Amino acid sequence: MLLAVRYVRRVTQAAGPTPRRQTDADRIADRYFDAMIDLSPIAATTLGVPGRDADLDDLSPAGLADHSTLRRDTLAELAAASPTDEVDAVTIAAMSEQLHLAEEHYTAGLDEMSLNVIASPLQRLRDIFDLMPTDTDPQWHTFAVRMSKIPSAMGQYQRALLAARGRGLAAPRRQVTACAQQSRDLAAEGGYFARLVAEASRGGAPLDGRVQADLADAAQAASAAYSEMADWLERELLPHAPASDACGRERYALESRYFLGAAVDLEETYTWGQHEVASVHAQMTTIAESLEPGADVARGVEILDAAEKYQLHGTDALRAWMQERADEAIRDLSGVHFDIPEPVRTIECRIAPTQTGVIYYSGPSDDFARPGRMWWSVPKGNTEFRTWNELSTVYHEGVPGHHLQVGQTVYRSALLNKWRRLESWTSGHGEGWALYAERLMAELGYLDDPGNRMGWLAGQSLRAARVVIDIGVHCGFDAPDEVGGGAWDYDKAWAYLTRYGFMDEKILRFELNRYLGWPGQAPSYKIGERLWLRLREEVRAREGEAFDLKAFHRRALDVGSVGLDTLRGAVLGEL
Repeated sequence: MLLAVRYVRRVTQAAGPTPRRQTDADRIADRYFDAMIDLSPIAATTLGVPGRDADLDDLSPAGLADHSTLRRDTLAELAAASPTDEVDAVTIAAMSEQLHLAEEHYTAGLDEMSLNVIASPLQRLRDIFDLMPTDTDPQWHTFAVRMSKIPSAMGQYQRALLAARGRGLAAPRRQVTACAQQSRDLAAEGGYFARLVAEASRGGAPLDGRVQADLADAAQAASAAYSEMADWLERELLPHAPASDACGRERYALESRYFLGAAVDLEETYTWGQHEVASVHAQMTTIAESLEPGADVARGVEILDAAEKYQLHGTDALRAWMQERADEAIRDLSGVHFDIPEPVRTIECRIAPTQTGVIYYSGPSDDFARPGRMWWSVPKGNTEFRTWNELSTVYHEGVPGHHLQVGQTVYRSALLNKWRRLESWTSGHGEGWALYAERLMAELGYLDDPGNRMGWLAGQSLRAARVVIDIGVHCGFDAPDEVGGGAWDYDKAWAYLTRYGFMDEKILRFELNRYLGWPGQAPSYKIGERLWLRLREEVRAREGEAFDLKAFHRRALDVGSVGLDTLRGAVLGEL
């Protein structure tokens, strides 16, 4: 899933499709990409562009304005461009849509006020270090130099938050309070920065003494900056933060389009989400009763949690299991259901250095020397794991999910410009595909085991429930009768989420805070899957007996990550 970091997209230089002559549209896209990278060292590292690993972004209002100027200049160029082929048509449509939406987001003040528990500058400043190489002393030196710049970047970020505050814009109190606590946790004794210094090594060997000292100084400065940020948030922002978690219908419509690349009927989608929750719950009940006559879903979960065959002990066992299942999927699907390029047939599973409980994917380096990686951020103290509710997640993050999706796009370096293959990303497309990938594996029989199927359905239940919570809370729709109807509040959202979430309470608390602070993003998974399924059925109906599922997958994935309206137009030849 896409959480605190974007998916890392890069291109192999290995043999791929026959090169395509660069067009005016490609040159516009490449110029934009290069200029964007110059403005964002964090994006450079994320996207595998060398040379900027020692720097951080300008997070001040002036820095954000520079990005806006670049977008507006590029939109003017795109408006004057004429496509020479289908690739150009997709580039112009997708880029125009994404940059327009980004400008709407910026103009509304949403970039300056960005503060939430999962995907704001507060997290990005720390998360980027997970993607930096640390195999040599020079690499650790670069790491330390960048970390030493966190205090300055935090000051710029504070100026942006103050500028938004001056416009009457501030994150809700719940987000401000939670982010202050996140900052204190990072800076605490035994927190990220302390552990970083204690555990730093070159493959187990100690660092050079000077490098170790520089790292310690940088980590201390960064830790102090996060500690001070916690106090600053409570002093400068909390008194101005609204009590309500809801962002309102107008903003939500923009956020939904931003994350989907498509406009949906929010009332209809809200109703559909409730029906989807009920349907999934009924299927889970059937499985529970097959495990034990008369069992409800909660009892079914207890039975599966107690079953030895689904238990893993320790993070080493968890990592090994992830790797085995991911490799198995690649072997089974390659050449049968998907065309998987050779460099994409390698994925590396790792335990993340953070302790948030999330699972995410980062892609390969441009030469595939650094493979695509599936990361599991294990909460502190967790040593026991259950595979029955996680197998579908391996398919979501690996193959046929994000690893195939990202890898197949970036492999096509000879056909797609840098913006298309490296930077273009729409959550509803990417996360919708990953949920579609889980469903496809169920359709292919990989989730026939009752426990594994229950786990997939539990994930579906969570994704459907957050459609209901996210849209309902932020748009002010009436809550379902089962939680009391009327206006949504935190307690009703919590009751609904715990009824249909089937996860550890600590994780669910984080999940709910995520929905309340990042409007429109969480529903993009399930809504995106719905639009992917609609597209598949539309193509199937159009092609009749000639429909070939493998060919559909290849055609759709070759487009790359674009808005879902652009995807539909590209696949149906309507752009």
